[in-house]
Amino acid sequence: MAHAGKSGRRVVSAFIATAFKLAAILDNAEPDVLAYMTFPKEYRAKLHSANPIERLNGEIKRRTEVVGIFPNDDAIVRLVRALLLEQNDEWAVQRACYMTLEPPPVER
Repeated sequence: MAHAGKSGRRVVSAFIATAFKLAAILDNAEPDVLAYMTFPKEYRAKLHSANPIERLNGEIKRRTEVVGIFPNDDAIVRLVRALLLEQNDEWAVQRACYMTLEPPPVER
């Protein structure tokens, strides 16, 4: 994590003179950006990517646009809840379990 932190500080220092606000945002975001580094190494390859979450967000957007107009907030919540439960079931039975409560096997 120290190496990643040094790289982040190098990026921040590169922008201080030309884009101070950007440098400040990057500097403040460093703990959040590097949070995945606190997890065991076996998880990191899966945590650094937001692709599954982006895919899920896209599916929620697609399904809600198909419906168009919802009669009330509860109808939206029911649809999104059903989509999330379906995705949770798929993730739970996947062979390569993207996220589980059990630690992944250590590769040797």
